[in-house]
Amino acid sequence: MKPCLDVVAGIIWQNGLYLAVERPEGFRMAGWWEFPGGKIEKGESKENAIIRELQEELGVTPLDFEFWRDLVHEYDDFFVRLHFFNIRKYSGELASLEGQRWEWVDPALPPVLKYLPADIKIVEDLHR
Repeated sequence: MKPCLDVVAGIIWQNGLYLAVERPEGFRMAGWWEFPGGKIEKGESKENAIIRELQEELGVTPLDFEFWRDLVHEYDDFFVRLHFFNIRKYSGELASLEGQRWEWVDPALPPVLKYLPADIKIVEDLHR
C-alpha cells in the first residue's frame, strides 16, 4: 500500500493575484511550480502547519486565512492529501528562504507555469 502524505498549501492573495513558487534545486520535482506549504507534522493542526510552513519557506506569518478545500492526488509511489487555505493577509516581507523563485499570477489569464500534477485541478479552478 502506498504511503499518504498530509500537506498544507497556501494560496496567498495580493491585489487579485495569487503567489506561485518554484520547487528549488535539490527538492523532489525541482523546477515544477506549486503553492507554498509543506508536510503537516505529527500532532500538528492544519492551521498551525500552514503558519509554520509559510514562516519557514517565505518568512511570512498568515494573519487572515481560511481553509478552502481538500484534494487527494496519486503519484506513482505515494498519495498526497492537500489542504488548501486562502490567505488574504500576512505579516513580514516575502523572502526566498529555500532559494525558490516566485511569481504573482493573474487568475484572469490562462496559466502558463508548469504546476505540480497535484495542483493542476486547483489552478484550473482558480482560473475559471
